[in-house]
Amino acid sequence: MKKNYLIVVLILITFFVISFLTNILGALNPNVSVSYSLNETMASFLPFAFFIAYGVMSVPSGFLFEKWGEKRMMILAFAFAFGGALGFALFPTFNIFLISLFTIGTGMAILQVVINPLLRVAGGEEHFAFNSVLAQLTFGLASFISPQMYSYFVTNIDKGNTGKPLIGMMTNLVENSFSWVSVYWVFAFLSVIMILVILFVKFPEVELAEDEKVGSKESYLELFSNKYVILFFLGIFAYVGTEQGISYWMSKFLSNYHGFNPETVGANAVAYFWGLMTIGGVLGLILLKLFDSKIVLRWFTIFAIASVAAGLFGSAGIALWAFPVSGFFLAVMFPIIMSLGLNSVKKHHGSFAGILMTGIAGGAIVQVLIGGLSDLTSLKTGMMFIFVTLGYILSISFWAKPLVQNKTIFDKKE
Repeated sequence: MKKNYLIVVLILITFFVISFLTNILGALNPNVSVSYSLNETMASFLPFAFFIAYGVMSVPSGFLFEKWGEKRMMILAFAFAFGGALGFALFPTFNIFLISLFTIGTGMAILQVVINPLLRVAGGEEHFAFNSVLAQLTFGLASFISPQMYSYFVTNIDKGNTGKPLIGMMTNLVENSFSWVSVYWVFAFLSVIMILVILFVKFPEVELAEDEKVGSKESYLELFSNKYVILFFLGIFAYVGTEQGISYWMSKFLSNYHGFNPETVGANAVAYFWGLMTIGGVLGLILLKLFDSKIVLRWFTIFAIASVAAGLFGSAGIALWAFPVSGFFLAVMFPIIMSLGLNSVKKHHGSFAGILMTGIAGGAIVQVLIGGLSDLTSLKTGMMFIFVTLGYILSISFWAKPLVQNKTIFDKKE
């Protein structure tokens, strides 16, 4: 099939927007908590509302995708994002925020189901691996920029710098002490722009590969009888819980324990967490050509545990770099766990992928556990739960027995 570079660019932009909307919560956490006088448990319901949408919507989105096709699904996804962002921007109450986050999360879950098969077809199967890495780099770039955008708006609105680009307009749109809500006006604008772009783009015909199809009820029942399906589901659950557990709470931790300004220093720490994760992903690609994926997972997890420990128990200066550095070591975990999981079953890969994607709900559940523990004890103790999730990920590197090993440059050519 002829490659469609316009669609590839659209998908890369979509990855950028998904990340831009998704990975802002950690930077927002301290300001949101102050604005609504939230304890840690209540603050944990923000990522819960967002990520539980992945657990609820991933499999139904797959069924709907097979019926409706990619163009209508992408428009639907951005319509959810637009409605959620605009609704909260207009009515910035805590209850509306929770509904808004679930709505935006639903849109992002739909997009994750749609865009990978579309990227495979539009870019050509032979270039899918390269384009997937390019998409992840785009994803990481947006995760770095998003907290910086938040910092720009909040600091300038609070200082009354109405002469700067967009600040005057945003000052009129947000209430006093709610300057952080300005980012949701940006999200609403981005979403409606994406809808308009998608409407005018001609999409190629996408025929789902076997490992992209949702599968039948029987395939799910058969998979759930395999213990490795459950174990790898828990692996994805633990990974997303870890990733969000660090990125969501680090700014508040740095503020509470070391007095760093969450609107500038804290936001930068979150940005560098995602930026270093992108760099770690590039290194991970190289290492996976040199070593067995279980060995790479094992050592990156050990270094991640050390980084989190340094962040929680080190001095202010150490904590400021240790939390972002942990993102570097988290970079390889999601793709390795996914590949080890999919390579551990002989069939029904599409159904299994859907099960694994629902594990993203770990980003919801783990945050509630951290928030509840924090209120019972302290934020530092609550964040120590991350050692539990990292410990489980470490265990995967010992018990995983994939049917197919990742190929390295040292393997003999067939």
